Formats: sequence, structure tokens, C-alpha cells
Amino acid sequence: MQAEYTGRQVTITQALRRLGDEAIERIARVLPKIVGAHIVLTSEKYRKTADVAVKMRAGKIVGFAESNNTETALREALERAETQAIRYRKRQNAIKRQPKEEKLQSEVMPVRPRRASRTRSEPAEPESAATPAKSNGKRPSRTMVPVTVHTFPATRPIPEPHVVRSLDSVALRPMTIEEAVKEAEFRDRDVFVFRNVEGTLCVLHRKRDGKMELIEAP
Repeated sequence: MQAEYTGRQVTITQALRRLGDEAIERIARVLPKIVGAHIVLTSEKYRKTADVAVKMRAGKIVGFAESNNTETALREALERAETQAIRYRKRQNAIKRQPKEEKLQSEVMPVRPRRASRTRSEPAEPESAATPAKSNGKRPSRTMVPVTVHTFPATRPIPEPHVVRSLDSVALRPMTIEEAVKEAEFRDRDVFVFRNVEGTLCVLHRKRDGKMELIEAP
């Protein structure tokens, strides 16, 4: 699969195209449902950047890198995009292997054993063999049969949360929203905390539908 190339102050050479096409082919083997790929190379004085975007039917994979050499930046960006593709494939396989909730509930529900019915050949117990119940002269009382009663707790116990500190989800320098989204995609984080250029504390949160939600602290 060939990718689309855009050069900003950069000439797209055959070596760069060959490097990009080979990496996109490897990513296509991992993710068969690829719609397209776009590679943007930018040169600003001594700063060379490469931005790789691979579009799928269910989302998008982004790889970004910066270096003093265009080829080095492109190679690092392609490696990051390939790493994200492998993580995405493993995540999808793990979701498919999990059983459905209906099957789990049917397996957990206990099956009540049936009482064995009397056969015709089995003689019935004589009534005289039963122990006579005490009566007050009105009606004979029924025989008391012990019954086992299961009690359940009124409230469900809450497990103690396990808190782990993560410094990888916090940006160390101010960022724009675009840079924060790319950094969260690169680090494969659902929650990313950063400060914008104005110094406001912001939080990026990935919802269940895959969209990124921006929360600004007051």
C-alpha cells in the first residue's frame, strides 16, 4: 500500500518514499482494515519533523518525531506508528477473547437438583411409622421439617482501590491541544494532564466511543 506524501520545505526523495512505503506495508499486515496513510515532512531551519497518520475504519494511528535529520525523524515516526498498531491489534484480540456477560451469568447460576420421585415398585412408608405429633384436641399439628436458609449481606463489599502513581501521563512542558493529543496517542494513554500556553491546567480524557474530551480546570 502506497502512502500520500506532503513536503513542507522538504524534497521527497525516492529513498524517503521507499522507507515510508515499506513501513506502511508492515503496518498493513498488522491492521488489514487500513483506508489510507499520509506522511508529512517539515523542515524549519535545524528542526526536521515527520508526522505519520494511518487511517482505519475504526480510528486513526498517529506517529510524530523530531530530529536534526529528515530521514531519522521519518524512521522514528514510522516506528512509533508501528508500535501503536501492534498495541491496537493486541487490544482488539483481548476484547474478542473475553466471554459475554450472558454466558458468564448462565455459568455462575447454580442448578437446583431435582428430587428423586418415588417409583411404583418402592413401597410407601406406612403412616403408623411416623412419629405422632402433639395436638391440643382440635387438629393434629403438622410435622416440622428443618429448612436451611441462606443469608446474603445487605450491602456489597467495596474492594480497596489500588492507587499507582504515573508520571508518564503528565506533560513536563506547556503544550497546545494538538501537541497534547499527539503525545497522548504516542504514549497510549486514556488520560493525559498538561498545561496550555496560557498556563491553564487541562486534562485530555478518552471516552468509550474513542473521542478525546478536553477538561479545563477553573
